Amino acid sequence: MTIARKAFAAFASVMALGAFAAQAETLSLGDFQSTSHIVSVEGTVKWMAAVEEATGGEIAFNHFPSQQAAKSKAQLDAVKSGILDAALLGASYHAETLPLNSIVGLPGYYGSAVQGTKALQAMLKEGPLRDEVLAAGVTPIFGFTLPPYQVLAKERLGPPADWAALDVRTSGATQAMTARDLGAVGISIPGPEVYTAVERGRLDAVLFPLASVLGYKLNEVVSHISVNGSFGGYSFIMVVRTELFDSLDADVQEAMISLGEETALHVAQAQDQSVEALIAQWTAEGIDTYSFTDEELMALTEAMAPVTDDWVTRMGGEQAQGVLATYRSLTSQ
Repeated sequence: MTIARKAFAAFASVMALGAFAAQAETLSLGDFQSTSHIVSVEGTVKWMAAVEEATGGEIAFNHFPSQQAAKSKAQLDAVKSGILDAALLGASYHAETLPLNSIVGLPGYYGSAVQGTKALQAMLKEGPLRDEVLAAGVTPIFGFTLPPYQVLAKERLGPPADWAALDVRTSGATQAMTARDLGAVGISIPGPEVYTAVERGRLDAVLFPLASVLGYKLNEVVSHISVNGSFGGYSFIMVVRTELFDSLDADVQEAMISLGEETALHVAQAQDQSVEALIAQWTAEGIDTYSFTDEELMALTEAMAPVTDDWVTRMGGEQAQGVLATYRSLTSQ
């Protein structure tokens, strides 16, 4: 090969590398969960790896877990402003911007993470929940729910009479109403502080998803855990800034969404399976993992029914009624 040809070949290689680099995108992704949490291990991290592999490195991620880039309540603003490109949002942290998405917090509607996730995914594909997210300047890629919240306490709690005047840890305004309608007082305390609050007697009970109990070691400070209640839920939504998402190639967009659908179902299944194993472990450790009787469930459901009516009133109008009707139909399957 002549010197000229060698020079041209080298130049062509450099240009090809440059073209690839220009096409590649490294997205900064914010997350308020730790990398050891099941939501991160089986959800966020798994999805990022799948997207990187599927796009041959055209899309890569800089992951900022544990609120490293933005606090949990600031994740959405960080994406909108360009500080982050993407984020895993806890919908309840953004209730003012995403009020209709708080429907997942209503008690009594889904019985497993898989059931809740399938309903949420359907509602994020089209309709008011999706429109609400898009109006915030971000595009929903996938969403999933935690298993329904159960009650953890030092005493067995059954019908509403057992809950009278108890201080109960709740998550978000909707769950606070759930505690209120059961006769208790809802108290908002960050997850990392719940252990100490229970240990010192500041809290009488905790509403919490069982898949997350071990991460906060709450099984060490309670002696009774319900397993078949449905005291509301919690949803996560993976979002990408719309301006950025729209600039990506169509095949990249499709990969992110299709892999997101797979990840949403996977992390839901992983959580449900982990709950089964955790219940067995806690039972072996001497914790009373109990099921409400049919009579107790009926009394609890009746007491919590006004929460749904209050939610519709707060949301206002026909749209909220339509969202509720859709949610009911999807979670009754």
